[in-house]
Amino acid sequence: MEQNQPDQETLSCSICLDLLKDPVTIPCGHSYCMNCINSFWDEGEQKKNYHCPQCRETFTPRPVLKKSTMLAALVEQLKKTGLQAAAADHCYAGPEDVACDFCTGRKLKAIKSCLICLASYCEKHLQPHYDVPGLKSHKLVEPSKNLQENICSKHDEVMKMFCRTDQKFICYVCPVDEHKGHDTVSAAVERIERQRELEERRGNIQQRIQDREKDVKLLQQEVEAINHSADKTVEDSEKIFTELIRLLQKRSSDVKQQIRSQQETEVSRVKDVQEKLEQEITELKRKDAELEQLSHTEDHNQFLLNYPSLPALSESTHSSSINIRPLRHFEDVAAAVSELRDKLQDVLRDSWTNISLMVTEVDVLLSEPEPKSRAGFLKYSCEITLDPNTAHTQLALSEGNRKIAKMGHHLIFSSHPDRFTHYTCILSKKSITGRCYWEVEWRGRVIVSVAYKNISRAGGGKECVFGCNDKSWAVDCNSTSFSFGHNSIWTSRSGPVSSRVGVYLDHRAGILSFYSVSESMTLIHRVQTRFTEPLHAGVLVCNNGDSAVFHKPS
Repeated sequence: MEQNQPDQETLSCSICLDLLKDPVTIPCGHSYCMNCINSFWDEGEQKKNYHCPQCRETFTPRPVLKKSTMLAALVEQLKKTGLQAAAADHCYAGPEDVACDFCTGRKLKAIKSCLICLASYCEKHLQPHYDVPGLKSHKLVEPSKNLQENICSKHDEVMKMFCRTDQKFICYVCPVDEHKGHDTVSAAVERIERQRELEERRGNIQQRIQDREKDVKLLQQEVEAINHSADKTVEDSEKIFTELIRLLQKRSSDVKQQIRSQQETEVSRVKDVQEKLEQEITELKRKDAELEQLSHTEDHNQFLLNYPSLPALSESTHSSSINIRPLRHFEDVAAAVSELRDKLQDVLRDSWTNISLMVTEVDVLLSEPEPKSRAGFLKYSCEITLDPNTAHTQLALSEGNRKIAKMGHHLIFSSHPDRFTHYTCILSKKSITGRCYWEVEWRGRVIVSVAYKNISRAGGGKECVFGCNDKSWAVDCNSTSFSFGHNSIWTSRSGPVSSRVGVYLDHRAGILSFYSVSESMTLIHRVQTRFTEPLHAGVLVCNNGDSAVFHKPS
């Protein structure tokens, strides 16, 4: 409010505490609403006691009241500014506010509550707590509606103590009664202790806020780095692929130009031979005509006279027949280009697998830790289906290609380049690149494995045996022990041997774990590495009658 603007308190009636209505000024100089002062004096009419409610000055006879036009104008000016409602809302207690316990009529908002008096005060009624010596020591707090909760319901006394045994507020009588022998302290002492704990908690929270803000800033920087790296890689990749396309277009143009050049050369050679042959044909026809004409000469003397003069038949410049090479002209070129296409497709397919794997391995945030219980592993449970095209011919599949058993004889399988030819191995149909958990129930002796797709299949070398090369990781399961193998290094593992092995793979994190599964899970071996290709589940069944079943645990 501007300094020259009339304020609410100056233009308020001290009887109704509202803005003056029909303001009048009595002889002592105080102003009231006309109705308010008349009603006040009407109550004292019998005693002929007419005095000022504020300064107590008496008047005889009863003053005649006249409306103060100046005050009325000021009140109207204040109303026009819109401050009346704001002042009223600010000063008077609403449903959600704490009201002054000492105001009569319409109550003002309390600005403080006293924990000793158990009462709430507006600014006017609070003043004695600042002026009266006995009240200055009282504890003033922010306005509270719950002051009665500070009264002991049993002894009707203010609860200034705290029972640590029962964790509740009590009054000074309670320790003599139901809280006898309990650990009790003053509420102030307990507050100090709790305040210390609160500050510690706040300190921890603030430290965590700072840590999280640093993390947020770090993540924001990482987002920017990811975006920059991705944009740069996309740009570089597009340039490389554009170069490849240009190279292929150049090679296509070169092949086309070579074919056309060779086409022109060969057609020219053929036409040259053709032209010479046609010339020879013309000459032979001319000589044939001469001979025919001579043969029709009836005069014997003339015939014999002219015959020696005929030129001898010159030897042909070409053989008696034209030899055409038994080739398909340029068709072999198309076949060679087709072969190039097939090879490029193979290269692109293999390269694409690696490229795709490199893309999916971009993992900025650390992976979640490996589960600690079987219930945790079950969240990543997956179903493994075996690929018949990889199965050795002595392996029989059943149960939806999830069970494998070694037979004593060879089964009829179609020929396939993915098939293991010497060792009785098999791989899963689909690759595994994320987080996955499965279990293998085994009987006899089997080797449970995880391997790259490009593991060798043909022949009897160690490059085809799970665990004996750098393309596979395996656990050899038998009745007495487990052994872990990779790259022909085998390590025996002590501990319980169960008929079920659990396999957990986190491809991105490079974690591969094998567990012995019974009522509990016992770690056989954990691998921490960097997988460069998609992996396949696999198993090698060693002896006739041995078997393995892949389960999706639940």
